[in-house]
Amino acid sequence: MLEGIRVIELATYIAAPSAGGMMADWGADVIKIEARDGDPIRHFFRTIGTELEGNPVFDLDNRGKRSVALDFSKAEGAEAVRRMIKDADVFLTNLRPGSLKRAGLDWDAVHKENPKLVYATVTGYGIEGPEADRPGFDMAAFWSRAGVGRLFAPKGEDPVPLRTAFGDHVTGQTTVAGICAALVERARTGKGRLVETSLLRTGIYSLGSDMAIQLKFGRVASTKSREEAINPVNNFFKTKDDFWICLMPRQGSKDWPEVCAALDRKEWLADPKFDSSKSRRKNGAELVGLIDETFATRTLDEWHAVLDKHHLVWAPVQTPKQVAEDPQAEAAGAFVQVPDHAGGTFRAPASPVRFHGADDGPKGPSPHAGEHTVSVLEEVGYSKEEIKALIADGIVGLNEA
Repeated sequence: MLEGIRVIELATYIAAPSAGGMMADWGADVIKIEARDGDPIRHFFRTIGTELEGNPVFDLDNRGKRSVALDFSKAEGAEAVRRMIKDADVFLTNLRPGSLKRAGLDWDAVHKENPKLVYATVTGYGIEGPEADRPGFDMAAFWSRAGVGRLFAPKGEDPVPLRTAFGDHVTGQTTVAGICAALVERARTGKGRLVETSLLRTGIYSLGSDMAIQLKFGRVASTKSREEAINPVNNFFKTKDDFWICLMPRQGSKDWPEVCAALDRKEWLADPKFDSSKSRRKNGAELVGLIDETFATRTLDEWHAVLDKHHLVWAPVQTPKQVAEDPQAEAAGAFVQVPDHAGGTFRAPASPVRFHGADDGPKGPSPHAGEHTVSVLEEVGYSKEEIKALIADGIVGLNEA
């Protein structure tokens, strides 16, 4: 879908590179510019004290890209970036506004050189305001500052951490949507666009329904424990073989008769403690306890058949290991085989969109840092002598391994 689109990515870690990774899967030529010693996320496992072979965290967001390693803080390095951007379609970066301006890589400077460029900036807190240059990872800006983490923790409990790069990947998907919209506009007008996303704004939108309630009514309900749930039937219950089930009846009382039938407790329909949404909420702790007792009488497989028979909305609460073995996830295209440098492949998550009939999977392995430095510099007009001088001056790095 994006064949012929060239993306220059000057970014580290995950939020912006994940956007570039999705575009690479979809056919764009994504050139990753990184420091001479590589993107810090290349060292993810080393920094947490684990020595594992391979780095699937880096590979997920960088497969199929080409890598140029250079020191853009030096004038010659910044000039090399500008030359790459000059004829590109997209510039994707998560550097803070101040750093970009000092290097002459801010929107105003770059737009003058390439008016057709789609310039996508991903930051923690946005590019305007008193905290525009504040550094922000997803657990800080997306999870904590945006209010997401506070609502996920049940009332009265300590905050819980965000899983690795969760907010980054949500923001990456948001960024891809913005870039593609700007490319559509450019096809119509011939003009580029500044596209801005931030972990903070994406986090707030991801919390959108609750935030809409907060903004409209000035308050929002806290997350409750299972026994205190507003709708006690919309809950989690454990089976006889210790699997958790998410049961999610539709709003109101529409599914209540089917729930009672599935649980073989039709007497609840006439019980004044449970015969309305209001009474079920008032007696929620008792109802949850009774449903717990019922679910504990059968295995997951047995409940699978019963709940499906009654057309109820439910799902098993799976571990990542179970998800990896889930045939429906496989059928939905959730996993792909990624090429490695040894000529083999390994299994990894697919990008989140399937384009039927198109080659929308990985186009190659993640690059070594600086693997494509020479070839990319030659493509943008550097002579062999100029490249040798940049190498000798320590501006660019090579890794052809």
